[in-house]
Formats: sequence, structure tokens, C-alpha cells
Amino acid sequence: MAKRLSKASLNGFLNYGLVILAFLVVEMMRSSGQISNSLNGQLVPICAYVCMAVSLNLTVGVLGELSLGHAGFMGVGAFSGVVAAVSLTNIIPSNGLRLLLSILIGGLLAGAAGFLVGVPVLRLRGDYLAIVTLAFGEIIKNIVNCLYIGVDSAGLHVSMTNSTALGLAEGGKVIMNGPMGATGVPKLSTFFAGFLLVLFTLAVVQNLVQSRAGRAIMAIRDNRIAAESVGISITRYKLTAFVTSTALAGAAGALFGLNYSSTLASRFDFNTSILVLVFVVLGGLGNIWGSIIAATVLTILPEALRGFDDYRMLIYAVVLILVMLATNNPQMKSLFAKLIPVRKGDKVNGQD
Repeated sequence: MAKRLSKASLNGFLNYGLVILAFLVVEMMRSSGQISNSLNGQLVPICAYVCMAVSLNLTVGVLGELSLGHAGFMGVGAFSGVVAAVSLTNIIPSNGLRLLLSILIGGLLAGAAGFLVGVPVLRLRGDYLAIVTLAFGEIIKNIVNCLYIGVDSAGLHVSMTNSTALGLAEGGKVIMNGPMGATGVPKLSTFFAGFLLVLFTLAVVQNLVQSRAGRAIMAIRDNRIAAESVGISITRYKLTAFVTSTALAGAAGALFGLNYSSTLASRFDFNTSILVLVFVVLGGLGNIWGSIIAATVLTILPEALRGFDDYRMLIYAVVLILVMLATNNPQMKSLFAKLIPVRKGDKVNGQD
């Protein structure tokens, strides 16, 4: 048992080491001017999408539940983080500290939203979580399009009518302006902050998976009846995994939202949820390192193909299909098995 745990820990440290190595390489390339402005602008979104993919893998790959509204929780974190960052401008002048607090607030509110969604839904069997999270993502998008928030010396003002109804005092600022989204957002996010958030996400997910709670979660995924028969609380452990996943998505959303001067609700629609799900599926269910690679490559690929104009999305789709065929090909699987031997008793998808 100790030997298995030491190998699992080694795999975790390998993930940390590879992420740190990638960060150092990118920083060296940035300092020497070898990275284009276009790719440089994608570094923070790549970090956010990596966190999203790893967190969704906790729900889809480890827990075995399908979530189709992960972008909705990202949106909760993004807009709550933006509101927090703008509201704290005069109180906390330090950009780094404001970014940290905004990410914490975004993660906590998204986690709270995940708890409210998960409590009634995770008690049920079937695909109810997929249906409810899909609806949740659309509800959040429509609420944001109708929401007006401003701040002045008296504090925050909220309205569902228009910006005039906020009644801001002189010097007040509109933060969220209905369909126009969040405007005038301070660009606090940095690549280094994204790198730290990726490490934090990896630490949370890997430690949870390797813990007693993680083994209970995987037992529920593999055989719910058997897990329940030995006294495992089904709802409790499913809720633990789901809330953790949504909180990390909210933190990634705050990082993402504070990377742009304006943020629209349409950035967090159903298409974004499907995009993150594609990262997880192509990377391998339960495979954390696969999620990191898939999120990175598939975020860069559309921009790298921009020179092909009208054909770039076609090429992108063909690449997705080829990767899907390759990862499901028996010969390719046997090749990967030779390159990366699977220990006895381990799951084929890389889970312990």
C-alpha cells in the first residue's frame, strides 16, 4: 500500500515538475522575444482553461457525472471577481492582493452556487446533473445580461432595470452594464498568477483523488450499490467532488475575467462548456496531465491556424477527429501501454 501511495505521489510531483518546467521555458522565451504578441496574450486564458479542464475532470473523470454547464460556474467566478476587484480599488491599492482576493471570492461564490445546484440533484440517479447544469449555465448568462451593478462612496448598488436606476453619486462607476457586460475592468491577471493557480488546482485535485475521500468517490463511480453497502455516504462524497470542481472553475473564471478590460456573458455560454468538456475527453477521463496538454494545445491551435482564414476551423475540426480516432485506436492504446506501463490494480485511464 505504501509503495502504491509513493508511486501516486511521484506521479503528482511529476505533474508539478512538468508545469514548472513549462513555465520556466515560456518565461525564457518571453524574455528573449521569441513569443509573438498573439501567443503572449493567450497565456493567461491557457492557464484558466487548464484549471477548468482539470476541475471538470474531477467531476466527469473521477466522479463519473456529466456536467454541461461548467462555463456557468466560470461566469459566476468571473463577474463576482470583477465586481470585487473594482470595488476594492480604493481600499486595497495593491494589484496582486486585489487579484488574490478576487480569485478567492470568485471561487467561494462559484462553490456556493455548485452547492445549491448539487444538494438536490446529486441525490438522484441518471443524467439529471447534466440537464440541471446546462440550465444553470443559461440562467447565469441571462441574469448577467439583465444585471446592473455600480459602486460609489456609499458602496455597491444593484439594479435589474438600467444603469440610471443605480442612483450612483458623483464619481461613482458602473461595473456591470447589462448586455454590455463588465466594462472598465482593471487587467490584474498575469501569467505568473495563472501559473500559481494551475499549481493550486493540481494540488487540490491530486490530493483529493489520492485521499480517503477520493477513493470513496471512485468507488461510487465504479459501483454505487457496492459503495453504499459498505457505508459510504453517496451524496456527501459526490457533493464534495462537485463543489470542489465548481469552486476551482470560479477561481479560473476570476483569473480569466480580470485579463480583459471588458467581459461579456457570451464568453461563458454552452459552447464554452462543451469546449472544456472536449479538453477532458481528448485528454482522457481521469487523466490530469492529458487535460493539461489538451487544454493548452486546443487553445493555441485556432490562433495558430488564423493564417488559413476560412479554413482554420475546418482544420481544427479535422485535428479533433484525428486525435479522437488515434486515442481510441487499439494499436495506439497498446503503444501507449508499452511507453507508460500500467501498474497492477490501476485503472487504464490513469486513476489509482
